[in-house]
Amino acid sequence: MRYISLLFIMFLGLVAQAQRTTQSLHDNWQFYFAYDMQQNAKKSTVQIPHTWNVADIAQGVMDYKRTTGVYLKNIQFAKEAYSGKRLFLYFEGVNSFAQVFINKKLAGEHKGGYTAFNFEITDLVELGKENQIMVLASNAFRTDILPLTGDFNIMGGIHRPVHLIVTDKNCITPLDYASSGVYLKQTKVDEQNALVDITTKFSLQKGANNLSLKNSVYDALNKLVTAAEIPVNTDIAQTSIQITKPQLWNGKANPYLYKVVTTLYQNGVAIDEVIQPLGLRYFSVDPEKGFLLNGKYLDLYGFGIHEDVEGRGSALLPSDFQKTMELVKEVGATSLRLTHYPHSQPIYNLADSTGIVLWSEIPFVGPGGYTGTGYNGSKALEEHGVEVLKEMIRQNYNHPSVFFWGLFNELKLDYDNPIPYLEKLNAIAKAEDPTRLTVCASFLDNDKFNTTSDIIGWNKYYGWYGGKFTDIGVWADKMHKEYPQKAISVSEYGAGAGTTMHTDVLKAPSSTGKFHPEEWQTAFHEEHWKEMKKRPFLWGKYIWVFADFSSSIRTEGEKNGMNDKGLVSYDRSIKKDAFYFYKANWNTEPMLYVAEKRFVERKNAATQIKVFSNLPEVTLMINGKKISTQKPNEMKTIVWNNVQLQEGKNTIEVSGTGKNKKQKDTCTFNVVK
Repeated sequence: MRYISLLFIMFLGLVAQAQRTTQSLHDNWQFYFAYDMQQNAKKSTVQIPHTWNVADIAQGVMDYKRTTGVYLKNIQFAKEAYSGKRLFLYFEGVNSFAQVFINKKLAGEHKGGYTAFNFEITDLVELGKENQIMVLASNAFRTDILPLTGDFNIMGGIHRPVHLIVTDKNCITPLDYASSGVYLKQTKVDEQNALVDITTKFSLQKGANNLSLKNSVYDALNKLVTAAEIPVNTDIAQTSIQITKPQLWNGKANPYLYKVVTTLYQNGVAIDEVIQPLGLRYFSVDPEKGFLLNGKYLDLYGFGIHEDVEGRGSALLPSDFQKTMELVKEVGATSLRLTHYPHSQPIYNLADSTGIVLWSEIPFVGPGGYTGTGYNGSKALEEHGVEVLKEMIRQNYNHPSVFFWGLFNELKLDYDNPIPYLEKLNAIAKAEDPTRLTVCASFLDNDKFNTTSDIIGWNKYYGWYGGKFTDIGVWADKMHKEYPQKAISVSEYGAGAGTTMHTDVLKAPSSTGKFHPEEWQTAFHEEHWKEMKKRPFLWGKYIWVFADFSSSIRTEGEKNGMNDKGLVSYDRSIKKDAFYFYKANWNTEPMLYVAEKRFVERKNAATQIKVFSNLPEVTLMINGKKISTQKPNEMKTIVWNNVQLQEGKNTIEVSGTGKNKKQKDTCTFNVVK
């Protein structure tokens, strides 16, 4: 019995040892700039993720550092732990060009800063000794790496996490465009049955005998739903699973997630395992009816969003992604456009679990209203674009929150014609993933790009870059009439706002000027939402932008080098008035907010009090005296006109009740003669 017990313990140890492990390599990297070639170049110790552009952003400079940085890390590989294993170095993102060396030997190089890449380093590592990892990261402008241009900063560095993956000699491959190696294709889904085809790719070495693969599906309570096991004879295995009466992933209403555990066995012993999310759903986009999820209309509205936070730039921490999703949930958005590049995995994971519908796009970015080109017709750039597209799709294939693959943003037609190339990208996207739709974001009111993707969006800024607020409705009706068979959306709309800038005279400011009053941004969004809400054929409405972000080309608003169209401040600490307007309209939880409360110092005693609320009625009191009780209009807004304030400080208080909970908001206005 003792002998059997020892064998059993040894067997458990073998199983545990055989499974893949993933180790974070985030601490104790040495960093310096490559232009310092001295033997004793001064190095700083940094944590990954890291970017060297944070100081440039804080200064608001146009000529921020676009150069090459050197990252060094020493790591010990014990013989007893790593002998007979395979080692992979996995980078979630290095901006924009990376060369990786192990013990001064090239492991590989990668173009593009917003997709993951993975190199096997098994043969470059010396077990039992200290090994040096060196990464050269460059964000210098190159004509063969996307994006060529854009209204955002290309921040250099290892700005996303790095991992060491350790596997058995035979494994589910981590080398297929740095994907999971497992692809869950939903071939048929409805309320009665779900059929999922599973493709698994392997990296096999000599002695790859007696292999088998098991796919096990577990529900949200971790209960086994179904499983299928097949022999493995080649480097690709394909099987299918069926789930009867599935729980559907239904957006925010029910973001139900199964998980698929894919296990590779050799001689009956588990040697590798990959776990992927599975959210079963079906959808369509209709030119008249808009977006349909599981056969029912779902109004898609939300934000374009950048990975850029004050003090960290694009080197975000898990807490940054969590904060973003908390704010997205608070305002009540149903969708996000991940602009203008594939984002980090945490945002996809959070969208999966919270039910946010995603538009994910490659960094094929045009200059919009600026000079330059987003496309140069070169073979090298075209090949790079194809690689980035495949990386984005394969790395995010299994996320149920992803519904749209974006092909470009704001390309022009005054350089080499990009349309044949876009048609090629569209064909590749459909071949890679026929289950999702392709989309483009144009700013040109013509049909030039209408055939390059399944559906389309237009970036429109009526009332900011010319025109009137209400022009958005006129434009939408015109495009819908001219292209009745094309499903259209507003992929961007917005206006700048400084939280220290205010006016009681609603007059269009200069978009390129220094004065961007918050009141104009609020009025912009009030009128735009009023117009777009009437038009369900607009399958998506995306505010530009979720939060203020750095853009070196801008010399406007409160601070140079900043795009201030966000509804949240750069540091995420301030929610602008427009945020609360949408919260009142999008979120069903009781809320009450006094607008323009940052406009404290006022010259006019006769003023307007504006409130955003989804309560049945709201009472206004000034300096303890009741003014009146009103009901919100259809835009969840109440306005008291010509309210008389006294000279000096005035206490504004609004209150109401929703869902049996008392709501109150207060502020102070100071009338100065």
